[in-house]
Formats: sequence, C-alpha cells, structure tokens
Amino acid sequence: MRTCRPTDNTHALNAFIAAKTEIDEMLRRLQALSDNHSNAHPEEVGWGEVGTLQHYAVRLPDITNSAFREGEYAD
Repeated sequence: MRTCRPTDNTHALNAFIAAKTEIDEMLRRLQALSDNHSNAHPEEVGWGEVGTLQHYAVRLPDITNSAFREGEYAD
C-alpha cells in the first residue's frame, strides 16, 4: 500500500490556486463593472445595453447552478 505524503498534491494545489486566482480576478472585474452600472449613463441607456446585460444574465446561471448544485446540476 502506498502512503501519501502531504507534498504529493503540490501540483494539484498549485493548479487549484491558479484557477481560483483567475476566477477571483474575473469576479472582481465583473463586480466593478456592475458597480459602475456597466459603464452606462442613465440618459444614454438603450436597448443595446439591455440586450448586453440580458446576454450576461442568460450565461451566468450555468456557472452558478453548477457551483451550487442547482437547476440541471441539482442532485
């Protein structure tokens, strides 16, 4: 029987941290964009801006459903 040492997962841990860092940066950028109302000025908002936000809103549930095991990913 092989004994696992704490350092056996070093490569996996490094890859995990790299992926998490990448996700954190994307989330930070999305939050900043949202906080800035997607760079839209109220007097200039048109259907193009609505469509862009709806496009984002349609795509994000796949990620959140997968992360939280909801929707089609529910157990």
